[in-house]
Amino acid sequence: MQFRLILICFLFFSFQPQKEQLPFLIITGIAQDAGYPQAGCNKDCCKKFRDKKISRQKITSIALIDPNTKQKWIFDATPDFTEQLQETDKYQKGNLSGIFLTHAHIGHYTGLMYLGREGMNTSEIPVYAMPRMFEFLKNNGPWSQLVNLKNIQLQKLKADSIIQLTEKISVTPITVSHGDEFSETVGYAIKTKNKSVLFIPDIDKWQKWEKGIRQLIKMYDYLFLDGTFYNEKELPGRNMAEIPHPFVQESMELFKDLPGIEKRKIL
Repeated sequence: MQFRLILICFLFFSFQPQKEQLPFLIITGIAQDAGYPQAGCNKDCCKKFRDKKISRQKITSIALIDPNTKQKWIFDATPDFTEQLQETDKYQKGNLSGIFLTHAHIGHYTGLMYLGREGMNTSEIPVYAMPRMFEFLKNNGPWSQLVNLKNIQLQKLKADSIIQLTEKISVTPITVSHGDEFSETVGYAIKTKNKSVLFIPDIDKWQKWEKGIRQLIKMYDYLFLDGTFYNEKELPGRNMAEIPHPFVQESMELFKDLPGIEKRKIL
């Protein structure tokens, strides 16, 4: 009789519903398109890496993990894609459920090359892209080969249109002003039932954007924002008007009078 009671108790607890695990983001890189250290850089910053005083940094990207559905998505396919994909395996093994691209600058899409026959030779990995980016990949080699061989399956996005990834996760592309030589540029709003994140790795000066970043800070729990250059002196010999990212100093000035609770949202 005692054995039967123990068995009944075991079965009762075995069939209790598992506690829900929340989706989460991991930061898989923080460096500018050309990585850190950069090719041809002989400044002290890169010398410190060569002298093994500081570590290499991978190019800006984030990954979204849903432990409930056992899915994962990467935002931007960087030249460091191989290592960044391996990083996601620490949290969720298995194939990618999709890649969201922001635009056609080298640090944001060229990692797609690792999906081809020389690399992973994947099968119909969903790649989400805005209309110009969609056409750029479809009609220009070597990216068109990924499409023709069905290594990737292009998914056309529409600005401000919600993509429902799962019952509890949505992603919305938001157009931003940037150097749009080959494609438009977007950031992404990522929302779950508990949290919201705004991811804008590249943008031109804040005042050129009609949405108003200060107002958006109030609407999100976390914001991962462009911090490519600290100030205009960082690239001597370059015309900074041609690469008009918001300097970190400018962003600090713009955000300086925000309440502390708002400032702490910004990375």
